[in-house]
Amino acid sequence: MSGLRIDRLSYTAGARLIVDGVDITAPEGAITAVLGPNGAGKSTLLRLIAGVLAAQDGTIAYDGAELRRLSRRERARRIALVEQEWTEADGLTVREIVELGRIPHQSWLATASTEDEGIVEESLRRTGADVFADREASTLSGGERQRANLARALAQQPQLLLCDEPTNHLDVHAQLSSLRLLRDLAADGLTIVAALHDLNHAARFSDHVVVLEGGVVRAAGSPSEVLTPECVQAVWRVTAEIVEHAGRPLIVFGEPVDAPSVS
Repeated sequence: MSGLRIDRLSYTAGARLIVDGVDITAPEGAITAVLGPNGAGKSTLLRLIAGVLAAQDGTIAYDGAELRRLSRRERARRIALVEQEWTEADGLTVREIVELGRIPHQSWLATASTEDEGIVEESLRRTGADVFADREASTLSGGERQRANLARALAQQPQLLLCDEPTNHLDVHAQLSSLRLLRDLAADGLTIVAALHDLNHAARFSDHVVVLEGGVVRAAGSPSEVLTPECVQAVWRVTAEIVEHAGRPLIVFGEPVDAPSVS
């Protein structure tokens, strides 16, 4: 299968097992949503795929190439990570931050080419960051920072885009615009793995869903297969009704369910 394949991936921080024997496939040209409650291991999983963290066990491969065998530059040409936290960039404008995405494709000490400049401008335009491209990063709102980070990732021209809460800090219009952009990027052939909190966003925009709980995969499949009332109650401790809207599941949440008491 073309795309991302993860086998038996495990990661421990101190004495805590955060990712536990995870097996995941993320098809090429599709959006795979990684869901789960707080502390499920979603962000850690993305950082493991990107190579920010090193797993103690298991393999991560893209199109059959094991990623840990690639150099940092080769990995950066294939994978871009958009994290929740803003990388400090004091004194840089948004355009300069997006230009950093071209570094993996440039030779040592090379100046930006006309092609690089065109890719940067297109990345700014597609994310809507072009309207504040000349502002300093320190002046941006949370939502503007999200768009600038995504533009920088697109400028890398990756094969695999990893997004950690891509709608964080965004208003409703910007959330839906960002998810529609991810949908368009997947249609262009980009493989996308996105950690999301909003189950209805995942149901509407993703092709494949993976549910993590306690670092373990609890369910995987299409949104309709995975996002059932039973799964929602078991993992998120809330009752739910599933209705169909535009051919996709729509989750109507009910009441919180108390965790079982320990006698």
